[in-house]
Amino acid sequence: MDGKKRAHIRQGLEVRIVLKQDQRSGKLTEGVVKDILTNSPSHPHGIKVRLTSCAVGRVKKVCN
Repeated sequence: MDGKKRAHIRQGLEVRIVLKQDQRSGKLTEGVVKDILTNSPSHPHGIKVRLTSCAVGRVKKVCN
């Protein structure tokens, strides 16, 4: 599942995000969602979230 729809993302979910500084390389950071920062129902580049580690980025993949 990708992270483009806000309905698929919830607190406590394990996700992989791309941080702002890693957008060119595409390096993913894994963590657990603490806050959902995007208000719109979808976003073409991924929903922006804050992880429990305080890292902020856009969701690229939802882990099972």
